[in-house]
Amino acid sequence: MKDVSATTADELRDAILRHLTFSMGKDAEHASVYDWRMALSFAIRDRIVEPWFEATRQIWEQGRKRVYYLSMEFLIGRLLEDAAINLGLRASAREAIESLGQSWSAVVEDEPDAALGNGGLGRLAACYMESMASLGCAGYGYGIRYEHGLFRQWFENGRQIETPEDWLAQRHPWEFERPEVSYEIGFKGSVAMKDGRAVWTPAETVIAEAYDMPVIGWKGRWANTLRLWSAKPTTMFDLARFNHGDYAAAAEPEALARTLSRVLYPDDTTYQGKELRLKQEYFLTAAALHDIIRRHLAGGHPIEALADHVAIQMNDTHPAIAGPELLRILVDLHGLEFDAAMEIVVQCLGYTNHTLLPEALERWASYLMVSVLPRHMQLIEAIDAWHLRKNPGRPHYVGIVKHHEVRMGELAFICAHKVNGVSALHSDLVKKNLFPELDKLHPGRIMNVTNGITPRRWLRMANPRLSKLITGAIGEGWEADLDRLRGLEPLAEDAGFRADFAAAKRANKEALAQWIAQTQGIQIDPGAIFDIQVKRIHEYKRQLLNILQAIAEWHEMRSNPQADFQPRVKIFGGKAAPGYQAAKEIIRLINDVAAVVNSDPYVDGRLKIVYPANYNVSMAERLIPAADLSEQISTAGKEASGTGNMKFALNGALTIGTLDGANVEIRQEVGAENFFLFGLTAEEVVERRRDPEHARHAILASQTLQDVLQMIAEGRFSPEEPGRYHGLVHNMWHSDYFLVASDFEAYRAAQADVDRAFADPDRWWRMAALNSARMGYFSSDRAIGNYMSEIWGTDSAL
Repeated sequence: MKDVSATTADELRDAILRHLTFSMGKDAEHASVYDWRMALSFAIRDRIVEPWFEATRQIWEQGRKRVYYLSMEFLIGRLLEDAAINLGLRASAREAIESLGQSWSAVVEDEPDAALGNGGLGRLAACYMESMASLGCAGYGYGIRYEHGLFRQWFENGRQIETPEDWLAQRHPWEFERPEVSYEIGFKGSVAMKDGRAVWTPAETVIAEAYDMPVIGWKGRWANTLRLWSAKPTTMFDLARFNHGDYAAAAEPEALARTLSRVLYPDDTTYQGKELRLKQEYFLTAAALHDIIRRHLAGGHPIEALADHVAIQMNDTHPAIAGPELLRILVDLHGLEFDAAMEIVVQCLGYTNHTLLPEALERWASYLMVSVLPRHMQLIEAIDAWHLRKNPGRPHYVGIVKHHEVRMGELAFICAHKVNGVSALHSDLVKKNLFPELDKLHPGRIMNVTNGITPRRWLRMANPRLSKLITGAIGEGWEADLDRLRGLEPLAEDAGFRADFAAAKRANKEALAQWIAQTQGIQIDPGAIFDIQVKRIHEYKRQLLNILQAIAEWHEMRSNPQADFQPRVKIFGGKAAPGYQAAKEIIRLINDVAAVVNSDPYVDGRLKIVYPANYNVSMAERLIPAADLSEQISTAGKEASGTGNMKFALNGALTIGTLDGANVEIRQEVGAENFFLFGLTAEEVVERRRDPEHARHAILASQTLQDVLQMIAEGRFSPEEPGRYHGLVHNMWHSDYFLVASDFEAYRAAQADVDRAFADPDRWWRMAALNSARMGYFSSDRAIGNYMSEIWGTDSAL
């Protein structure tokens, strides 16, 4: 196979011009930035296809076991620069496009983010797909091709407003439509027995049509496939109704089918929303399993040997219906006996748990499951009975169907041979708190695979200044062996290296300051601490704690205008689920506080609060390299792992955080002295909640917090509506489930430690350099290697 990285800038230039003419139908004189970006994308894509085809040929020829990764989200971000880097073509591509009179940055930034995810779950899936390709793991990703993603966020008077994402309004250059790969997916209907076998006759059907995206690994040595399903109608158009003038009804089948792949996580506060969510999950899972079985049989393998050739990973509980669906295929369609089929199901499936929050461990009302998937409800009850037979000592309160609900977490556990948490602390809590009885029945089934991130995107691409410094210090190749960053440790003691490290950070901060000025109209000081919290807006992630501390800091600056305060820029980013009113209230409070603080002449720029709307992967790639401080402040025992914490630390940001999720392991790796720890532990959180008055006691113990809450309650940040946050303040005094008040003073003290450390440049940049140097463990290559050896039973093809 040709070495793609040897492609010259002249060869790419010719390819770009060819695609500009024959793929885009434009000449250079009349081409827009969009045309140039598409032509460059096609030129790069051409060089992905050969290793993609070659990898596929090797899998078939060698009969390799395939890994199938099922996820509702794949937050892949922009792909042009990422692909160019992994092919070793970024320099040539830049030279080629600039020789044609185009700006590299303008062309790259013209690409919209693919709206295929929301947060950490989807970004993890994207990192894992890239690492599978880089390690030569024969992998397939399965997801949904959402037309409008989660939503596009903007702010109106501080409030979050949701509008549809439009990433598919333009042609997507990285996908290949596969109309020949389609499956009919059914819903509702009835089940009857025929010749001793259950026959499900769906009342509704849609077509799942495949769109493939190649995922290229490091150095272009291997490529896998991300296959996304789009819902199409089985009956495209009702011509008779149209000819009778009923135009809307004529298009109804198409509109209803497309609903399944329009929006990620539709609001499920209504029955219709819940039904759509369940249908989406089944649509993804059923289409994937039919595709997997088709490919297995095409390889000439008997259905009984499925587990020898197939490993299926369920990324959280969303694809948990895979157990009953695979069982249905084996029993109803292929005639296997129930017990034998269940053994195959368990051998094939693995389950990654990503949450300890009860509401995130999906539970569907039994009547909803019976209505939408009647055959599957029968099989779920049969799986429950099978598990009880196999484990006669199972407590009566343990099971899948309880209190007229189907518990998808328990279903996923029982149908999987391995269940993994995503950080050491999380996996321990999965055993102790989430599935303690099932863990006793199946010792060894629960294991840990701590999450990881790909260094190719999150350091090499996102932070070229720091990457260049690292390569100059330790040589090339660290992108595929992140443990080599340990070679930077001795250099942290070198004043010259620390100065270079600080200069790279300063340049990143200046670039971010310029972008914020252009897009937000806010001037910020690159010499200030850039204090960043970007993640989903959720009460347990405690953006509220962050903004309350900012109010306290602002109040102190106003009360002591002559005091010497360390300038700070607080940057927030993230979306709240459309139906999550408490989270949306926190967003509005942040924006209201920002409006007051940023216009206050008494603060004189020493504190700024910035909240750019519509946080996504591309924005993360701007913010993370420029961060000085990473806010990882969730209530201990609630965050499964996090991956943003890893990205920030890898890029030389120091962490202020609790002992939650992967923070525990990050602190162990980088050193306790290089981490700003505060707050209750998971055990202390449980103990504190036993006191029904814990919120009131904590507030009464902090005059500062009392003052902050009083300012909010009296309308200091909402003068046009003084009572706007009365509910929020009432909750702080009387509930505060996530213990914001209990951790407030410890958080303030940790922030004071941050100020003192930043005031000592030698100390700060030594700490920052050691953070980068000691993050090798958190490569997604290490995580995927663990999955391959300990869960999937496969090895590298490279």
